[in-house]
Amino acid sequence: MKSAVGSVKSTSLSLIFTDFKEITKAKLAVSVVFSSIAGYFLGATQIELVSLLLLAFGGYCMVGASNAYNQVIEKDLDALMKRTKNRPIPSGRMTVATAMTIAIIMTLLGVVALYILSPKTAMFGAISIFLYTSAYTPLKTKTPLSVFVGAIPGAIPFMLGWVAATNDFGIEPGTLFMIQFFWQFPHFWALGWMLDEDYKKGGFKMLPTGKKDTGTALQIILYTIWMIVISIMPVFGYTGRLHLSIPAAILVLLAGLVMLVFAFKLYEKRDNVAARRLMLASVTYISLIQIIFVADKFIG
Repeated sequence: MKSAVGSVKSTSLSLIFTDFKEITKAKLAVSVVFSSIAGYFLGATQIELVSLLLLAFGGYCMVGASNAYNQVIEKDLDALMKRTKNRPIPSGRMTVATAMTIAIIMTLLGVVALYILSPKTAMFGAISIFLYTSAYTPLKTKTPLSVFVGAIPGAIPFMLGWVAATNDFGIEPGTLFMIQFFWQFPHFWALGWMLDEDYKKGGFKMLPTGKKDTGTALQIILYTIWMIVISIMPVFGYTGRLHLSIPAAILVLLAGLVMLVFAFKLYEKRDNVAARRLMLASVTYISLIQIIFVADKFIG
């Protein structure tokens, strides 16, 4: 009997943990933490473990809170879409009150953790939550310009790491911000292309022209080019302490050109398979260039 009770408890605990991962979008949150840690390594003159842990914890809390608020606001729309109908709230596994409690606790813990690092870090973290929940989320059903607004909080993590390490905002974190800002357009529009039919069920307007057409594909190409240009700027010495050696810049450029090839393929094919390949290429690109930037700093 005891073992049966134990197994029920462990099953319910694993379900609670699974729902927590879903409401905070754990995979996305971990990738954001990865970006902020890369930014920290780039900015730090010496690595402090406590600062890294605070940044990772605070960063996860901020992203997790944003995603929980987002799922509370969009609960009725999530229920309409195949991709999201099994999320904790629309499926009935979690109440709105529970989700809001998680979101508020994580907001407070995140702000406190980032504030211990520096007030500026906490300020940027708070701005990202505010923009994501109060501007990006409501705009998604109103206008494709929501992607521009959403790209601002989405670009903060890479920059946030530098600010956490230096307590300073200048050309270096500004450059990191711009790289991730421009990267998000091909990334999200490729995702929006793949999920267009599902998004339309929820009333989301994610593609710049509203259609899976050459206009959208052309904008994806243009933003990818801007992303490539900004990502190699540090090799020219205009970005303060943020440097790239020539070999590292060549690797970053090649990674960007690979992504650009996938963008052109989407322009040519205009199908979901090409969009998926571009989306996967974009995910690989952002992690890869962050690793190259950090490795270049410590090897060079």
